[in-house]
Amino acid sequence: MFETIIYEVESIDGDYANLKNLTHESDELKLVARALLPADIYEGCEVKYEMLQYSMNQ
Repeated sequence: MFETIIYEVESIDGDYANLKNLTHESDELKLVARALLPADIYEGCEVKYEMLQYSMNQ
């Protein structure tokens, strides 16, 4: 079973984005290459990680 995780884009730094896990509260940020994320992300938006893919959380 794959778990669905919701992240908030905390910051975007060049080719990487720092994501905050909203599903499992944690102070640690996850550094993810922007190539793996939707092209239209922005700071403060939410993305969903499901089935090994990131998508905008609507």
